[in-house]
Amino acid sequence: MAVRAVGWWRRETSTRSRRSRGRPVLALGVSGLLAVLSGLGSWQLGVAVLVIGPVLACPRLDARRTAAVVGWALLLALGAGAARGLMATPGFGIEFLVLLAGGTLAVRDAARHTANAAALARATEVAQASQNAILRPMSVEIGGIEVCARHHCAVQGASVCGDLYAVVHTPYGVRLLIGDVRGHDLDALRTTAATIGAFKDLAYLTPGLTDLVTALDARIAPELGPEDFVTAVLAEFAPGEVRLVNCGHPAPIRAGKQVRLLEPLEPTPPLGLHPEPRLYRFYLSGGDRILFYTDGLSEARDANGADFPLLERVGDALAALSPSDVFDTLYAMVAAHTGREPTDDIALALCRPTSMVAPSPAARPPNTAARTES
Repeated sequence: MAVRAVGWWRRETSTRSRRSRGRPVLALGVSGLLAVLSGLGSWQLGVAVLVIGPVLACPRLDARRTAAVVGWALLLALGAGAARGLMATPGFGIEFLVLLAGGTLAVRDAARHTANAAALARATEVAQASQNAILRPMSVEIGGIEVCARHHCAVQGASVCGDLYAVVHTPYGVRLLIGDVRGHDLDALRTTAATIGAFKDLAYLTPGLTDLVTALDARIAPELGPEDFVTAVLAEFAPGEVRLVNCGHPAPIRAGKQVRLLEPLEPTPPLGLHPEPRLYRFYLSGGDRILFYTDGLSEARDANGADFPLLERVGDALAALSPSDVFDTLYAMVAAHTGREPTDDIALALCRPTSMVAPSPAARPPNTAARTES
């Protein structure tokens, strides 16, 4: 694998190097061709047309290389003017000044876009560092629940991905949030941080899971734009069961004796769209694992547009011994299904109770807002 990675890096570096060298050659070649045509007596346009070379160069080259192209164009203009005996004419002087002015503007534009690119690169580095701090790989055991989580940001050219997860140990049990923020820009990062921060604050203070969702929606709504939202699943682990509130997010999967989706009876809008949360309870047996995920897994499509066969494949992946192996296996399955590396964000959280105690009646939420499964 390391050898393949080194080989890929060398090929990519070589390709970029060839492209970098080819761009100034193209600009210089265009300038040379125009200079030859300008030296011909039948050519109607003057040497000012040589500004095309710097104009082609400035969006793709830095200021130093663009200045070299401008200098080359000026030398060619002098040569073409001498070849046609126009050096002393007013028309040639005006065209030469036009070329000089155009070249100066091209150098200025090249310097500007280079500075903007550098600033964007710095902002991207900061955003990626911030995202890595927010969505660190997780492998902990808290409150009798083993929780492992990982995210994979696969969108090319995006500074951040829109997936999020968090887990806290509260007086009301272990609570987990997994969600997906609309978008892949810095606004998505801000919404991700706001959602996770609000969840961690409110999860300790709000006894009911539905009340937690309502409070979370009210907290983050002012941070969202008119078309923004956050799909989310909130989970609360109690002895022998898990309680879920699903706000427009893919349903978790329980794998044990059977592999099945823990789906809500009625859909609920995402956070930011004022959901009316409903609580659902699902019993857990010894050895059960619950996989929480984002739509990068469930909606991965092959060349024919068929979705990833989630229930068929998750049982095989969860048969692996370690959560890390589960995640690697699922990524490999998605890549095999689509025929390429995953092209959408994928966040995964795998939870397993490490101690099973039957739930007491007092620990159960009211049945009027819940569905119970055995």
